[in-house]
Amino acid sequence: MTSFIFDVLKDLQQNRYNLSELTFVLPSKRAGLFLKHQIPKVSNKTLFAPKIISIEEFVEELSQLNSVTNTDLLFEFYTTYLKLTDKSQQDTFESFSKWSQILLQDFNEIDRYLIPQKQIFDYLSAIQEINHWSTEKNQTDFIKQYLSFWNKLSLYYDHFTTALINKGVGYQGLIYREAVENIESFIQNTNDEKFIFLGFNALNTAEEIIIKELLHNDIAEIYWDIDKVFLNNPKHDAALFTRQHKTNWTYFKKHLFKWETNHYSQEKSISVFGIPKNVGQAKYIGELLQDLKKENKNLKDTAVVLGDENLLVPILNSLPPDIEALNITMGFPLKSIPLASLFEALFRVHKTVSNSFYYKDVESILSHQFTRLLFSSADEDIVSKLVVYIKSNNLTYLTSEKLKTIAPKHSDIIDLFFSGWNASIDNVLSKCSTLIFAVKEKLDENKSYNKLSLEYIYRFNTLFNEIIRLNSEYRHIQDISSLYSVYKELLSSETLDFQGEPLKGLQIMGMLESRVLDYETVIISSVNEGILPSGKSNNSFIPFDVKLENKLPTYKEKDAVYTYHFYRLLQRAKNVYILYNTEADVLSGGEKSRFITQLELEGIHHINHQIIAPIVPKIEHNLKVVKKTSHLLEEIYKVAKSGFSPSSLTNYMRNPIDFYYQKILKIKEHEDVEETVAANTLGTVVHNTLEEFYKPFLNQFLTVDIVKNFKSEIEERVTYHFKKEYKEGDISKGKNLIVFEIAKRYISNFLNAEIEDLKAGNQIKILKIEADNMIELDIPELEFPVKLTGKVDRVDEYNGNTRIVDYKTGNVQQAQVEIINWNDITTDYKKYSKSFQVLTYAYMMYKSKQVILPIEAGIISFKNLSSGVLKFAKKESIRGKKDTFITEATLASFEVELKALISEICNPNIDFKEKEV
Repeated sequence: MTSFIFDVLKDLQQNRYNLSELTFVLPSKRAGLFLKHQIPKVSNKTLFAPKIISIEEFVEELSQLNSVTNTDLLFEFYTTYLKLTDKSQQDTFESFSKWSQILLQDFNEIDRYLIPQKQIFDYLSAIQEINHWSTEKNQTDFIKQYLSFWNKLSLYYDHFTTALINKGVGYQGLIYREAVENIESFIQNTNDEKFIFLGFNALNTAEEIIIKELLHNDIAEIYWDIDKVFLNNPKHDAALFTRQHKTNWTYFKKHLFKWETNHYSQEKSISVFGIPKNVGQAKYIGELLQDLKKENKNLKDTAVVLGDENLLVPILNSLPPDIEALNITMGFPLKSIPLASLFEALFRVHKTVSNSFYYKDVESILSHQFTRLLFSSADEDIVSKLVVYIKSNNLTYLTSEKLKTIAPKHSDIIDLFFSGWNASIDNVLSKCSTLIFAVKEKLDENKSYNKLSLEYIYRFNTLFNEIIRLNSEYRHIQDISSLYSVYKELLSSETLDFQGEPLKGLQIMGMLESRVLDYETVIISSVNEGILPSGKSNNSFIPFDVKLENKLPTYKEKDAVYTYHFYRLLQRAKNVYILYNTEADVLSGGEKSRFITQLELEGIHHINHQIIAPIVPKIEHNLKVVKKTSHLLEEIYKVAKSGFSPSSLTNYMRNPIDFYYQKILKIKEHEDVEETVAANTLGTVVHNTLEEFYKPFLNQFLTVDIVKNFKSEIEERVTYHFKKEYKEGDISKGKNLIVFEIAKRYISNFLNAEIEDLKAGNQIKILKIEADNMIELDIPELEFPVKLTGKVDRVDEYNGNTRIVDYKTGNVQQAQVEIINWNDITTDYKKYSKSFQVLTYAYMMYKSKQVILPIEAGIISFKNLSSGVLKFAKKESIRGKKDTFITEATLASFEVELKALISEICNPNIDFKEKEV
């Protein structure tokens, strides 16, 4: 395969041009490197390298203006805006930056296509006046300001461009316009210089005029790279622009049009693969490259072209490990490196001026790898200490002062992150710089860190130095939000460049980097509508019909540009692999691209079209089984010796694996800050408040007056217990306030029910409140002691009958404390766990001789208070007679099931087996 660049050099040599004396103008700098590499292949003698420049460099030289960054333009334009806009109508810099980017883009297009500025701005203003009925007398202030903005566009443009020219700088369009103004002078002062333009396609009006003037004055030649298949088909967009140039340029009436090639029609292997998701494409590209290496294909002549450049990182992670040489033309986005996430978190926290910070924001900053580096200490893990304190004290919002009391030795670092960010912007930028240098100092000390981290630090230092320069020159940044906007604008355009040998090995590039270059094997990813081509996006203030009228490019021309790039990649390639995402996504591309359909319909090549499904291993969910080893049995004996609680036994009934995790492995649930009061916290508060009310009246009969006195203390005691359990969590607003009121309502309703009971003539005597119990069980088949332990919420005497009562803040129904068959009580957790618990309490109280049978046991459900005490009952059948009294016979039957359950837990031959959920 000979490349387009090689063919151009060969033609120039045959026409006896001295390559050293030529100036090559190319669409990109990268193409110049490949051109320089091809010169030795056409020349058999030593020579000086020719001058090779990009079209942007050439036009800058013509215009005598230097290009500046988009951020510089933004700041300069805001200066113009402030001078020409009434102070009462001025937008903040942050608001201005959102719409001015679009206007700057329109200025650029208007200048590149040499549209008379006043004409188009007056036209746009007239359209807006018609749209908003400008002749109406009663216009609102908003409409007046809106129309005033459109009327000032011409003034904005004139003032802005004049200011830029006076500084010797410009945006691309202004540079092109000035270059056209200077072209005649340039030609007159050019002596024996020959310009070679090659690889161009879509030219703006300024470029056309410049190139045509040079051609007509015989100081330039131009080479097009277009295939006859596209050129001779009037409907093929790959040659849309080239057809126009060939037809409309008078130069080609007398001069040969170079070139129409025949490469596209030659035999090619073209495969199209539909693959789900972007990561699927990245993984499959890795497989393709592995296969190419096995076939001894030279990866030097292979290019991976990314339709969506966000695939770069997944593809790098999917490359075969044995690829030695690799060149990546695009840089790694600076916004994707770890330090960017730290500054993102800092700006997010401080965008809203506040002295307190949400705990999750604080944790995200503290847990960052570079923050941990700053807090690193030989004797303790400061970050973990801070995080544990926040969670254990339930701190939803924190101040910097609070953090400093927890870690007083690191006050300076805490101040760096959390103090003084609502001061001047200069102070904030100083903090950012201090942070960068503090991290650098720690990296220098800590040799275990990757050297790449220092490169991150250097690039961010450069970025913030640029912001400091812009702010000191223009003073437009007035708050954190504006600073954040500027930061994001600079960050989005910055990349971390890869270092490598550009002419060796596999090439990974974006679509625009492929201009002028040719490869034998091409892999193109993300060939979906909305990506290739990009579709009908119109980020402009200029309406579609106005663009057509003034011959400005629309989405059709933009699509034609990508059509040319796509087909040009295919022209000389022998092996083509086209990948697209089968999962259409509005945000990241739609259905497969029209380019694929066009390839299939044109019938020139056989297309191997496949849908590739990723290999998804069938993961069978096997229920966990934990064998009871000798060590595990020892742990079970320890639990048995310390005592099984009713909740741990019902936990085993629900799922033996949960019992194993919690009681044997001692794995606790993950502790986190309770932003909203959890159900268990609510239950604890209710239990503790009732315990405090009733405990002073043990062995006393309750009276209406006693209970009424409790009611007057509800507010105070519930508040006290909430603060005790919920620590420093806020219960003064939001959902927490609602839960607080629910707790008060639960207790108030319970006390009201108690008062009604007493008024009805019932006698209630409190015997026990939160009574601790521990008994030893005699299980003959077990050769070690087994104990039961638990705390009973309340034991009372109701009209002479002893009752054991368990409080539940959830909803419990009567059916949940009734049983028909005894052997069901330890097998069906959902139905009988409540019955099991109350019977266990009754059994312990009886065995410890704290009650005399018969007794009653039941549950008071605070969500079902109207049902009173939900008493345990043994039923003869589903509709049979209920017996609510617990007798020796009842407990004897329960004891059998209880001992059988504990025996099963302790049985070395019965493993812990997970239950189906």
